[in-house]
Amino acid sequence: MADLTRFVVPDEAPPFSDQTLVDVRAGRATVLEHGDGVAVVRDGELELVVAREARGRGTGTALVTQALALGGGAAPRLAWAHGDHPAARALADRFGWHAVRTLLQLRAPIAEAAPDVRVPDGYDLSAFRPGTDDETEWLALNAAAFAHHPEQGRMTLDDLHAREADAWFAGEDLLLLRDAAGTLAGSCWLKVEDGVGEFYAVAVRPDLQGQGLGGVLMRAGTARLTGRGLTAAALYVEGDNEPALALYRRSGFTQYAIDVQYAAPSQSGR
Repeated sequence: MADLTRFVVPDEAPPFSDQTLVDVRAGRATVLEHGDGVAVVRDGELELVVAREARGRGTGTALVTQALALGGGAAPRLAWAHGDHPAARALADRFGWHAVRTLLQLRAPIAEAAPDVRVPDGYDLSAFRPGTDDETEWLALNAAAFAHHPEQGRMTLDDLHAREADAWFAGEDLLLLRDAAGTLAGSCWLKVEDGVGEFYAVAVRPDLQGQGLGGVLMRAGTARLTGRGLTAAALYVEGDNEPALALYRRSGFTQYAIDVQYAAPSQSGR
């Protein structure tokens, strides 16, 4: 298996999503290599990266050409450009691909003092206990809360276990909110890595949305990140989700990076 980590550049966006890395390890993705570049195709999506010192030599073009030549319906219909690099835009133009979606990474400084976390009456907040808490219950909550999200809402038990095996995972950073009946009402999952505390997924049960529980979970997550020597808090949000963007901006988050999804010519009009 190709060593995808060797293509990570400290001052650039990670070239592959967490789910892509999980699928590569599980053998559920097609990995293509050409010179000092590598591409991954999974679920009709393409991600690729070229080593910095090898750029400008046609490696990206060769990798896209290889990917589009995959048979059996495996050729990608969508492609991600993490970081919206100019070379990625040029490559998309060369193949006639068009931008169809943007995903923004926002960041905010972490305050020195933790916010006051007031859990509403009838609710209880606790940390996830691997081997004790019901993982399938959390997956059901996550699927319901992110039913319209192309990636997050499709997480499986195997995907969850793969993330639990990652070095960054900590049960204490997965906060669970339960109602008076003990049923899962929401969760705040944090990913702490390389000095950044990411709000990996904040989910509220659909029948409880609009009651301020998301704010409770965000404050609880912020409190969990405080005092750990982190440089910033981060989160991802769809570029066209104006209500969420307004909420996060009021909370001190500003745009840090952008990911762009491109569609092949036959897909761009859907």
